[in-house]
Amino acid sequence: MFGMVRPCSHRLGENLKSQWMAHLCGLCLALRGDHGQFARVVTNYDGLLLSVLTEAQVERAGGWRRTAGPCPLRGMRTASVAQGEGARLAAAVSLVLASAKVRDHVADGDGLLARRPVALAARRVAGSWGRAGARTGSSVGFDAGVLVEAVERQFGIEALAGPGTPILTVTEPTETATAAAFAHTALLAGRPGNAVPLAEAGRLFGRLAHLLDAVEDREADAASGAWNPLTATGTPLTEARRLADDALHGIRLALRETEFTDGKLAHLLLAHELSRSVDRAFGTQSCGHGHGLGDGPGLGGAAEAQAAFGPPQTPYLPGDPRHDGNPYGGSPHGGEPPRPQGRGFLAGCAAALGLCCTCKVCCADEFEGPWSGRRREGCRSSCDCSCCDACECCECCECASCCDC
Repeated sequence: MFGMVRPCSHRLGENLKSQWMAHLCGLCLALRGDHGQFARVVTNYDGLLLSVLTEAQVERAGGWRRTAGPCPLRGMRTASVAQGEGARLAAAVSLVLASAKVRDHVADGDGLLARRPVALAARRVAGSWGRAGARTGSSVGFDAGVLVEAVERQFGIEALAGPGTPILTVTEPTETATAAAFAHTALLAGRPGNAVPLAEAGRLFGRLAHLLDAVEDREADAASGAWNPLTATGTPLTEARRLADDALHGIRLALRETEFTDGKLAHLLLAHELSRSVDRAFGTQSCGHGHGLGDGPGLGGAAEAQAAFGPPQTPYLPGDPRHDGNPYGGSPHGGEPPRPQGRGFLAGCAAALGLCCTCKVCCADEFEGPWSGRRREGCRSSCDCSCCDACECCECCECASCCDC
């Protein structure tokens, strides 16, 4: 899984969470159905936005959902998943852009790709994905050549970019590619009037994707000597943040001009979660499930937050045994808090095997440690939410109706 928009289940609520998972599973199964099991590795959070946007614009009717069989990633449960042209468009774009990403890593010689045999194999996989994405795109009326041309142009622009080159010159190919993909959802949904505002939303989404990727990789690229657009053009982080905030504002305005049948999920992802992605990339937001510090502009971590707000606060009243932050509530007789009873070696191995077979480590919000028995957070649970702030003002709609919080 990869992508900017990574919503937390605590903010989505049950209804929107089930819709989001339907689109995520729908993208994964569309990739498997058209291109085989291995293609599922390009499933990503941003690609499913195309499926979400397509369904948000259509009149509600049958044929947009189907019941999928048991899957290890869902704990061997069946589920209602998205299907149709929106999911296939998302699959096509995901394949083409994943192909470009692999080729970019090969060109930079990142990690194992610096080794010639691995790089050769990666190029073959990238070429196969690119051709497969073009075929699927053609089947839904989308010309993937726009994406391919943008990728080719990207390499040339990066080769010529240097100090003083406007950063928006570097982000332009990505903007063009995402604008075309977003606009095509309007045509698939039978709402051609939405093509212009969605193209604008897509263009700005592409700008954000490029900027945030550059911000997040800036230190690692400097350490490894890899090319980074911010470093190469001499763009300061303050300017990158200004451009990111402007793009967020533009996306919200574009969504206001788009006619949706049911745009709650699309709005929450693009107007709210995208804003949190910007905060996350620039280090200006802390986890809302932490110590009650909430969101703090300009805070880069726990130390800065404590310096600004003082010691961590607790929601419990003085005298409550949980007031000291002890997750077990303490012991009325003092001493260490009670700990969950662990398992023996063989029982722990059996529990670990069960966790792996059901993929709970990756997909569950919480799971029980196989040997210790303690509650642990799954890979999907690393959220940055404050649950109750899901409806913060974004000036583009009555946000109270956007989510279930």
